[in-house]
Amino acid sequence: MYTIQHNKSLNILEIKNKDVSVYGKIYLNLGASLQELTLNNHKIIQDLSPLKYTNTYASSILFPFANRIKDGAYTFNGEFFQFEKNNIEEQNALHGLVFDKTFALTEHDVSEKNAKITLEYEETNTSKGFPYTYKIKLDYVFSDTTFSLKMTVVNTDKSAFPFTVGWHPYFTSANLFNSEIEMDANEKVVLGERNITTGTMPIKTTDAIKIKDDFFDDCWILKSDEVIFKTPEYKLQFNATGNNNFIQAYTPPKKNTIAIEPTTGVSDSFNNKIGLNILEPNQTYNITWTLNIHEN
Repeated sequence: MYTIQHNKSLNILEIKNKDVSVYGKIYLNLGASLQELTLNNHKIIQDLSPLKYTNTYASSILFPFANRIKDGAYTFNGEFFQFEKNNIEEQNALHGLVFDKTFALTEHDVSEKNAKITLEYEETNTSKGFPYTYKIKLDYVFSDTTFSLKMTVVNTDKSAFPFTVGWHPYFTSANLFNSEIEMDANEKVVLGERNITTGTMPIKTTDAIKIKDDFFDDCWILKSDEVIFKTPEYKLQFNATGNNNFIQAYTPPKKNTIAIEPTTGVSDSFNNKIGLNILEPNQTYNITWTLNIHEN
């Protein structure tokens, strides 16, 4: 039987099955981010300490934009908007507005086979950079070999708004040097100064991308929603719903750790329009990211 424990003083949820071969830890005050995940006895997401969440955005939910907006500035329907430039070093806006918001636990259900949790955040105060109201619902489902995260966005405003979404998890490998990533992509995003998209370039991905000791801060445009992360101990299969699928890989200053981030847009999507969506008033958008773990 699965169980869900809510530490109300820290506002943390812990999810586990009877033998703790599945375990999850969600910080509701940090944008409902999944800070730890074990599937089938493999610890695939671990605490990144001593790295800080404010620098890593570990497992954060990215909305209304993933990645960066150059100078935090954009225009929409002929009107100029300015986000706070929270990335001081690059002088860009970074990773949206909900990564530090507090989500509420609204539903939960447990059984012998899985645990299901629904978390919600409703924005009723408009901001200078994004003067719209919205609601976000997250459905987390944990089972023995599968984890899924469904994100639902509802436009509660009277006006349409632009958006992209993403998820920013970091995964652990027993030996990242001997790990690799497989994907079906024929384009890679070209990044200029300050990690801002300047275009795309054709690539071939018939061979797996071997991580070795390379530094990654790269983005690919996927032809298929499937991405495989192979490690010496396990193989992790990513899948995503929707039409706009991109994957970002980043190696932080943490041994044997890599961020593999599914997104629906690229850096500066609000300006270059790559992957940009528009959500009309009272309309709903949803996407589901799924992880399946396999033994080698």
